[in-house]
Amino acid sequence: MAAAQAHGSAAQIRVFEFVDRSRTIVLPDGKRVPRVLRTVVRYPSAAGLHPLIVFAHGFALTPASYAGMLNAWAAAGYVVAAPVFPLSNASAPGGPREADIVNQPRDVSLVITRLLAMSRRSAGVLAGKIDPARIAVTGQSDGGVTALAVAYDSRFRDRRVDAAVVLSGAMLGGMGSFPRRGPPLLAVQGTADTLNAPATTATFFGLAHRPKFLLWLLGASHLPPYTDEEPQLGIVERSTIAFLDHYVKGRPLAVFERTARVAGLTRLVADP
Repeated sequence: MAAAQAHGSAAQIRVFEFVDRSRTIVLPDGKRVPRVLRTVVRYPSAAGLHPLIVFAHGFALTPASYAGMLNAWAAAGYVVAAPVFPLSNASAPGGPREADIVNQPRDVSLVITRLLAMSRRSAGVLAGKIDPARIAVTGQSDGGVTALAVAYDSRFRDRRVDAAVVLSGAMLGGMGSFPRRGPPLLAVQGTADTLNAPATTATFFGLAHRPKFLLWLLGASHLPPYTDEEPQLGIVERSTIAFLDHYVKGRPLAVFERTARVAGLTRLVADP
């Protein structure tokens, strides 16, 4: 396990490598090696237990693309972990492979397990930092597919998850019905997204059970609202924080609903 630190942000940042020797990848030269998940972890400096967010990046990207949003979550009092998926990231050996997405839900669960183990230790930068009873999964695009599977797909569902935020995502192929008592869902979708059709998000949202919310970003496209496009990025940051603050911190739901409704820029469908 390797660790590194970055300075100058609102939260502390470390990078860890989690090795899953029970599963492997095949390199372009045919060599089979364990799955390695390089994971960027942002965490508040304040003492005490904090909720955990695990974020899944999109295809041919890395968590660095979403640094602003991840920093905002950490500044709001969350431990934020963002693994680099071994075969779908921008620098994957031999080029990104989208077919590996089916393996990513278990990657997310592995990251949760390893981070909780680190928090239970008596020493280390994450010792006593993570509340195991307050865990959320999030993701964008193919990462949204990954997060949706971790929260709701019977083949991959991780029952430790207490809330899910799916940003321009979809259902993983072969996914069955949503569990009746699944975690609360916030889906976010741009109405002008040409890569992930708005109907795709509307479909899985319709199949999910309450409590659920769909935040339409009016006129927004696929990736920029989650990386650098304003005012959409700020709306996403504030809305996702308010949603998670309610469902994992017990703060008023009305704050989320007020935050998510921005005249001319959003439309919120709420089914609490």
